[in-house]
Amino acid sequence: GEATLEVLPEASLEGRPVRRFLLTARTNSVLDKIYKVRNRIESFTDLSLDHSVLYLKKQREGRHERDIVVRFDWDRKTAVYTNFGNPRDPVGLLPGAFDPLGAFFFVRTARLEPGAVIERPISDGKKCVLGRVRVIGRETIRVNSREYDTYHLDPDLRHVGGVFSKSPNARIDLWVSADDRRVPVRIKSRVAVGSFVGELLFDSGAPAAGRVPE
Repeated sequence: GEATLEVLPEASLEGRPVRRFLLTARTNSVLDKIYKVRNRIESFTDLSLDHSVLYLKKQREGRHERDIVVRFDWDRKTAVYTNFGNPRDPVGLLPGAFDPLGAFFFVRTARLEPGAVIERPISDGKKCVLGRVRVIGRETIRVNSREYDTYHLDPDLRHVGGVFSKSPNARIDLWVSADDRRVPVRIKSRVAVGSFVGELLFDSGAPAAGRVPE
């Protein structure tokens, strides 16, 4: 399959300027016949990348479908999770909390050096926990006939749900470029049902079109 990460142009949400990030993932035509995946995740943060304000997740995996909206209410310090319009009870937010996708872009702005640990509250609308990412080291790796100088990151998966919560030895390893852009170059995951590797195919600094409807 293929996944795409994009930093979209600044937009307006309820009259406030916001940053907007997008992740899409899809299986190829061969796997579509077995287990079709079409996922779209959007993260909206304040301009200073200090906290999230909105999280959208359209998940289509086989027969499994979700249409998730998480609204971050910083006046009340709560997040409200809805799926197909059905709300859960609000959960309390820790200061500076991010949604899962926004947290990744925050980590990209952090100072990375071997042995460092980056901490930040993360909320998916169901809970709010302290997320941690450890910098294992600086490594040169080869991807698609090109060498990259990277930082090797180890995210803490203790509070991650889904297949990761059912795999006692689950692990994700992420390598990002050691330049100022912190481009994701490789990701590896190991869970009870198997593993996968994702590697960088295309890197574009070109702006993407799009806006958020009021």
